[in-house]
Amino acid sequence: MSDFSLEGKTAVITGGASGIGKAIAQKFASKGAHVCVLEINKDAAENAVEEIINAGGKASAYQCNVAHQDEVVSVINKIAAQNAIDILINNAGIAHVGNIEGTAVEDLDRLYQVNIKGVYNCMYACVSQMKNKQGGVILNMASIASSVGISDRFAYSMTKGAVLTMTYSVAKDYIDSGIRCNSISPARIHTPFVDGFIAKNYPGQEEEMFEKLSKTQPIGRMGKPEEVANLALYLCSDEASFITGTDFPIDGGFIKLNG
Repeated sequence: MSDFSLEGKTAVITGGASGIGKAIAQKFASKGAHVCVLEINKDAAENAVEEIINAGGKASAYQCNVAHQDEVVSVINKIAAQNAIDILINNAGIAHVGNIEGTAVEDLDRLYQVNIKGVYNCMYACVSQMKNKQGGVILNMASIASSVGISDRFAYSMTKGAVLTMTYSVAKDYIDSGIRCNSISPARIHTPFVDGFIAKNYPGQEEEMFEKLSKTQPIGRMGKPEEVANLALYLCSDEASFITGTDFPIDGGFIKLNG
């Protein structure tokens, strides 16, 4: 087998039809994994899976709202009945811009349902499956906002801080079951979400704002989804078998070099 092979492994990826999640799904499929794309939008999931299959990979689409535990458990059980789940990528998430005064209780609840409860639901459903086979890898998508203060990201920072500490807790509790649990903390990554955010909030200033946001990273540009996918591949491969309970910033120097 080649280095970082995922041949014969089954990987569940939430939010796997766009941005970072899609890049991870494509990368894992290219390394031999059977990728299960979980998305709230069925058409988006099926389109992403079709692309993977057309490229020679193995993939399946599942419609699932990660905020609803009954849906998550049903889908995970359906997948596990066909193939033991080796890898869970908790990538699905939503954002909100605003400080505490600009955060309504509805905003807080909306982010909690997806970014915290959604991660909990997926880990809750997968851990028992992984325990049964005495092994598995969970990778959660945290954020630089988990570790440092970011202006006008009150609710988002709250949820990503929770993702980080849930990662530590699960890594500690299930180390004897052969389950590794880590997280990745990206800075600003150039995804369709970023383009949509700029277009919505800065009409007519798209190019200027893209450049400005890019330069908030000390390295001088935004990250690429493929770069996050490469890190995810390493952490979920057997080559990373000695790594658990750790967060990995991929941030162009943001956390350490912005002081």
